[in-house]
Amino acid sequence: MANYIGPKVKLSRRVGVPIADVPKHTAKRQLNPPGMHGYRGRRLRDYGVRLNEKQKLRYHYNVMEKQFRRAVDEATRRKGNTGDVLLQILEQRLDNVVRRAGFVRTIWAARQMVVHGHVLVNGKKCDRPSSQVSSGDTISLKDGIHVLARDNMESLAGHIVPEWLDVNPSELTVKAVSTPTSDQVPFDVNTNLIVEFYR
Repeated sequence: MANYIGPKVKLSRRVGVPIADVPKHTAKRQLNPPGMHGYRGRRLRDYGVRLNEKQKLRYHYNVMEKQFRRAVDEATRRKGNTGDVLLQILEQRLDNVVRRAGFVRTIWAARQMVVHGHVLVNGKKCDRPSSQVSSGDTISLKDGIHVLARDNMESLAGHIVPEWLDVNPSELTVKAVSTPTSDQVPFDVNTNLIVEFYR
């Protein structure tokens, strides 16, 4: 599966919000529009506003357009508010759970940790970042990566773990105790605009 490997801060500047919660992305000067004088261009039309909102969510979860479209189709099929179900599907991705637990600083580091085979789901190795974590699943790390994970957790001292995850820092395990809701997602996005974009 393809993956974006270009400059990450450029993505934050493009959509105008920090897509990762690290100083490089949250610095105020980094959110100015690209260009020598921060060229602001024309005001976005309706299509541009919806596209920008969709790109924000895509970049935050580090998914390509095809994967994102598949998630939107799945959310449309399921019962309930399509926007909330879409956030739930993206939030339950394995690489995102590793990030939310605080084992790594960014979604890109989480993806790498999963792809390299350092993550176990219910005791079995899982190297697919897009795997869905269900309520009751336990995610743990292989012994070889424990030192790195502990260092990351110390550097993220103020990290807040969502209520739907139960993290055990001593054993470096995390259990999904419930299904995430839209208000437990620490990223401000208007899902209604995203659903409208695909209609």
